[in-house]
Amino acid sequence: MNWKTPQKKQLVDAVLALQTRQEAQRFLRDLMTETEIIEFANRLEAASLLTQNVSYSRIQKKTGLSATTIARVSKWLGGTEGGYKTIFSRLHHHNSFFEKRS
Repeated sequence: MNWKTPQKKQLVDAVLALQTRQEAQRFLRDLMTETEIIEFANRLEAASLLTQNVSYSRIQKKTGLSATTIARVSKWLGGTEGGYKTIFSRLHHHNSFFEKRS
């Protein structure tokens, strides 16, 4: 994918500018429909479940995603971009930090 277009740069910069969960929620709701948000949330959940070796059929039941979409998520999860791996690593670190503080 070519990330060098002005529109894509602006989108990435907008995401990077978000500072709180509430800001992120408001931005995502303004940017996408509720259906799109649910779809992306389910893809993230599928990726998380795939890292736990959950079967496609169980992921389908839990998320409602098609086997084709789950396969695509699996491909990206193991791909060279590393986006899912980066976010899961950071979420794990973030959650561990807050679990220790509570």
